[in-house]
Amino acid sequence: MTKIGFVGLGIMGKPMAKNLVKAGEDVTVYDFKQASIDELVSVGAKAAKSGKEAAQNADVIFTMVPNSPNVEAALFNEGGIAEGLTAGNTVIDMSSINPLASQGFAKRLAKLNVGFLDAPVSGGEPKAIDGSIAIMVGGEKDLFDKFKDLLGIMGGTVTYVGAVGAGNTTKLANQVIVALNIAAVSEGFSLAEKAGLDPELVFKAIHTGLAGSTVMDAKVPKIVNRDFTPGFRVDLHIKDLQNALDTSHSLHVSLPLTSEVMEILQAVKNDGNGSDDHSAIAKYYEKINDITISKK
Repeated sequence: MTKIGFVGLGIMGKPMAKNLVKAGEDVTVYDFKQASIDELVSVGAKAAKSGKEAAQNADVIFTMVPNSPNVEAALFNEGGIAEGLTAGNTVIDMSSINPLASQGFAKRLAKLNVGFLDAPVSGGEPKAIDGSIAIMVGGEKDLFDKFKDLLGIMGGTVTYVGAVGAGNTTKLANQVIVALNIAAVSEGFSLAEKAGLDPELVFKAIHTGLAGSTVMDAKVPKIVNRDFTPGFRVDLHIKDLQNALDTSHSLHVSLPLTSEVMEILQAVKNDGNGSDDHSAIAKYYEKINDITISKK
């Protein structure tokens, strides 16, 4: 049995850690929120009082936190994971962060003879709960092979995409495509709503055709039912697109549509909807067109 430390029990991390526990793994968890730790303990995890304690006696340590600075703090702050590591350990960061930051963390951990994989995920809370998220992994291939089955407990697909940083670059590409899809769905359904059509019937007519997508299937029902409880928050998608734009600038890649959707997301946030699900992109279109995309 692999001894696991898991740091970060938010919307995604909590169900992912639960799936490891339910699979019979030896899991020690830490989070700033005691209630989240208690919830994991109630299903069989062990509690730690710090990242350092979560890492002690663990073979592999997972991190699942919001952004690059949070990963750095979890790893290297006083009482952090690095203080509890021993040579031969592996850190698997499942956060969605800047690929350059992943590469920097890998170099710092290598000095401790600790391995590193960047393994961000896609699928949102529902897929994290049922263990069907997509996991994209960067790092040394032998480390990937060693932990692929363990990652598979949390994910429906686990794909090796290249060296350290490749996982997060792949995730950024994913987030660009998801954001543009939600905007396209919102734009198309705004047209249908303004024309007086029933959005549910429009969805039924087109979702199995070429315009159909996983995004459409997941987000149109939330929009028409006015259910913006977060599976993935607007604030976090802003973070991801900022990382995508920062990375694109460093690579001299032009992402004009990403820049436009970033401005839409900022407008949604400025209207007080930063904690909504990213399907709230539709609210921008509703505001500028004086409509509400909802059930008839």
